[in-house]
Amino acid sequence: MRLYPIFSALAVAGLLTGCSELPGVQYLSRISFLSPYKMDIRQGNYFDDAMLDKLKTGMTRDQVQFIMGTPLVSDAFDKNRWDYVYTYQHAGKLIANRHVVVYFDQDKVNRIDRSQDYPPVAASVPAPAAPAQPPAVSPAVAPVPAAPAAKG
Repeated sequence: MRLYPIFSALAVAGLLTGCSELPGVQYLSRISFLSPYKMDIRQGNYFDDAMLDKLKTGMTRDQVQFIMGTPLVSDAFDKNRWDYVYTYQHAGKLIANRHVVVYFDQDKVNRIDRSQDYPPVAASVPAPAAPAQPPAVSPAVAPVPAAPAAKG
């Protein structure tokens, strides 16, 4: 009998989560621990301006693939077109939407179309995490001697 009030309170709370349209209940969506986690989503081939600057007309397909990676879209109807697409969403918001097309003529780069490329705004992109540095060895710590070599 003691569990009845607990179960009824949980049932009412569960039913209220679906009532976001009711006045006075909308504040629940502003509470961060009640909202779902939105993970970062990176799709496609990542490329930056430094990689694009390396692309030059006259390069072979292998050279382009070495710099940019395998194209995300290889057009089945036009073998001389490679599309590189990259999108990045942070917390459900689109941060970067990049699309570059490389055109080939006789297996050499003819032109590079960046007209649909919208690089991310620098202020809206979270800074990448710094690489982990190994801890500095304290001079007070003596190095561990190596194990003796096995005979035989």
